[in-house]
Amino acid sequence: MAPPRVTVVGLGPGRPGLVTQEALAALSGPAPVYLRTARHPSAALAAGAPSFDHLYESAPSLDEVYRGIVEELVAAATRHGEVVYAVPGSPSVAERAVELLQADIRVQTAVLPGVSFAEVAFSRLAVDPLAVGARLVDGHRFEVSVAGESGPWLVGQCDTPQVMSEVKLVVGEVLDYQPAQPEITVTVLQRVGLPDERVVQVPWYELDRGVVEPDHLTSVWVPRLPAPVAPEVARLAELGRALRQGCPWDREQTHQSLARYLVEETYEALEAIDELGPDGEGYDHLEEELGDVLFQVVFHAQLAAEQGRFNLADVARGAHDKLVARHPHVFGDVVVDSAADVARNWEQIKRSEKGRGEGGALQGVPKGLPSLLYSYKLQGRARSVGFDWPSAEEALGKVDEELGELRAELAGAGQGSREELGDLLFAVVNVARHLEVEPETALRDAANKFRHRFEAVEALAAARGLQLASMGLEAMDQLWEEVKAGEAGHGS
Repeated sequence: MAPPRVTVVGLGPGRPGLVTQEALAALSGPAPVYLRTARHPSAALAAGAPSFDHLYESAPSLDEVYRGIVEELVAAATRHGEVVYAVPGSPSVAERAVELLQADIRVQTAVLPGVSFAEVAFSRLAVDPLAVGARLVDGHRFEVSVAGESGPWLVGQCDTPQVMSEVKLVVGEVLDYQPAQPEITVTVLQRVGLPDERVVQVPWYELDRGVVEPDHLTSVWVPRLPAPVAPEVARLAELGRALRQGCPWDREQTHQSLARYLVEETYEALEAIDELGPDGEGYDHLEEELGDVLFQVVFHAQLAAEQGRFNLADVARGAHDKLVARHPHVFGDVVVDSAADVARNWEQIKRSEKGRGEGGALQGVPKGLPSLLYSYKLQGRARSVGFDWPSAEEALGKVDEELGELRAELAGAGQGSREELGDLLFAVVNVARHLEVEPETALRDAANKFRHRFEAVEALAAARGLQLASMGLEAMDQLWEEVKAGEAGHGS
């Protein structure tokens, strides 16, 4: 017994006159007809036929729309023996559901060639696609589809402002790094082949500014760009979009729920940096951890893009422009003599950018920073207006003073020991700053040294059949000194 059959025909790019004779014969035959969408000028050739517009209105993603179409067509073909599936344009161009049907072993799929929007579009553009090496791409997957390429492209299915915006941003990303290139003009084609067709050229940066109102019969011609689109980050951004569509856990996430993961991944990257060896050990691990941090940035940008706030391109562009502005000694005519000059200029520019020129010196220091870094930043800002100890020695005197106050507090009731301990730590941070030592790094190094030594003590005790918990502090201290002595001997 022959499997159920689906015959796929194209309704052409617009007017009914562009529909092939084969397609017309299939549409008027005995097999039931199903329309991908009734929103097409030639859909009237199958008047009364059911469409799959309900899936476009209810399914959460286009992928689920296409799979839903396939399931309904397979079920209909199984009931009737054969059905005709009519799609806009050509069945072989930008028809994901047709690809899925052809791969489905439950039905036999026959595709009748048709005229796509591309033939009419290239005719209006007066472009031979073979001569210029043009490629046809789907607007809904534009960034990932063109990754690593420089065009030219005819971008189909530019049916929403979001698609137009993505095309604009991708072009802008390339041009940002090619400032000497002439202005790029793109061509928007709407309803080609119909009486109200419109073909208009616009600068690339106006593509999403309401010059044209996109619809399901809109495409964009992008000429060859001066450089290719970066492929790797585009693929990562596409992954973020796919996870938001296909993964229930990812769909539920918010900026707030993801915040702790950004912190965790950052600390894992810091740990990988600490583990770097002099002969190149640990760089594979660092690469992996930096990738995890990068994806956190990508995913937050995806959430913001869904809300119409900003996207990954905006983040990258903002970072690029900010760094250029903060390095006038590299990209401008400012002359500096030292790293200290650079740091001073950086703070002045930063204050100006954030409108803090008339505010206090401590404005803009985030209160959510880790406490050591928070203290370090506050003291540095105070120093910028002259409020600081003249030297590390005098700052160390403040440590002695705070230590004395803590001792006095402990000798008494001890109720203010938390405050005095905080003052002592703050004073120690001040000494670190005068010594040009980052306190976070210094404390992390000390903690890692302690961890290494303590684990060595545990190993030494185990090798001697001893249990730390039952040894007592004096015996453990002897093992500790053995470990330290071994480190000194190894170092010599």
